[in-house]
Amino acid sequence: MNLRITQAALLLAAAGAIVIMLEPAGTLVGLLGLGAILLGTLLAAPAARGSGGGWWAVLAAGAILSGAGALLALVSDPLGGLVALLGGVATLAGAAIGFPLD
Repeated sequence: MNLRITQAALLLAAAGAIVIMLEPAGTLVGLLGLGAILLGTLLAAPAARGSGGGWWAVLAAGAILSGAGALLALVSDPLGGLVALLGGVATLAGAAIGFPLD
């Protein structure tokens, strides 16, 4: 996979995680952040094939937790926020570990 596409996908996921974690402007911006996490995770998936792709599992877990947090927030806002925060942290960790430099 192209190095620049992988870098852009991971940056997109990380930016979405920051938006989810900071909640700067309400529901619509939060949903855009969740969409960025999911899209970035899907676009980065081909780069995780082969050895050294364990970072993608962390990234995917963060995406799943972020989505689950958004759904849980419909029932319990504090619990949903906590799960979304954990998802954001996992997404940032996966993006940082998997970010290719060369």
